[in-house]
Amino acid sequence: MVVQSPRLKTLEDRHAALERQIGQEDARPRPDTVELSRLKMEKLRLKEEIERLRRDG
Repeated sequence: MVVQSPRLKTLEDRHAALERQIGQEDARPRPDTVELSRLKMEKLRLKEEIERLRRDG
């Protein structure tokens, strides 16, 4: 069994929340493209940090 660090769990939760926010914004009739870009950049930043934590253990 792999024990997950609290930091990694927090980042994964935030990443999932951003995924939901992106979906909600994208589903709007006229999505805010600036907000979508901001959310996607933040999601990518979190993804990279999650991958780094997993790799470095």
